[in-house]
Amino acid sequence: MDKATLIGLALGVVLLFWGMLGSADFQVFISISSVLITGGGTIAATMISFRFEQVMKAFQLFQIAMKEKLPSSQEVISVLVSLAEKARKEGLLALEEESERFEDPFFRKGIQLVVDGTDPQLVKSILETELLFLEERHKLGRSIFETMGTFAPAFGLIGTLIGLVAMLVNLDDPKKVGPGMAVALLTTLYGAIIANLFCLPVANKLKLRSQEEILLKEVIIEGILSIQAGDNPRIVEEKLKSFFAPQVREAFERERETGERVITLRREAGG
Repeated sequence: MDKATLIGLALGVVLLFWGMLGSADFQVFISISSVLITGGGTIAATMISFRFEQVMKAFQLFQIAMKEKLPSSQEVISVLVSLAEKARKEGLLALEEESERFEDPFFRKGIQLVVDGTDPQLVKSILETELLFLEERHKLGRSIFETMGTFAPAFGLIGTLIGLVAMLVNLDDPKKVGPGMAVALLTTLYGAIIANLFCLPVANKLKLRSQEEILLKEVIIEGILSIQAGDNPRIVEEKLKSFFAPQVREAFERERETGERVITLRREAGG
């Protein structure tokens, strides 16, 4: 799993437990009925808002985003520059063997289109269309977690209102008012935790991950078109570096000077 997500979740849970244990008996913070009202209500409302397969797909996207590591910008530039060098020396058809070694289907498809002699405008149109729909899928997955983050506090409030009604029924018994009020407020607490420690942070992480992936794919499109146009590898490199911040360009320069090019974007031959 992504280290920042794992550390953030663990830190949030530890701080919550620390706060609860330091303020009262931990047992008072446990209420199964409050969990069911808040958690179950949030899931139910999300299911009503989206199709079942869309909700399942969003959780799959979350798992993929947390487990899979994107290639670094240096890695992508290195691979594209090496392909530009090969194309200049041996021609575009020499890239066909290389394309079969790419793990990224988007990268493999782009190179294969070039090898097949597809018109540059058509190559650009096909790849940009694929990128557009990728972005739309990411938006849908993110919106599901944002929706859950909206519903969770709302169901927490609903649970609190239910608890308050039950408490008012026993208003003539002062001994039941305090405990009843505490239980009623638990659903609001649960709703706030679900929204702010899980749903909304996950939506933000998916948004960041999507932006990073789309930027890399835009670099890939530019690199592939530049290779197809027959640009000098040095020109290809300068074009691609312009997509990134100065720190990334400096890192790439240092990597090139030390000869430590990372090319795990491609499978090793026979792998």
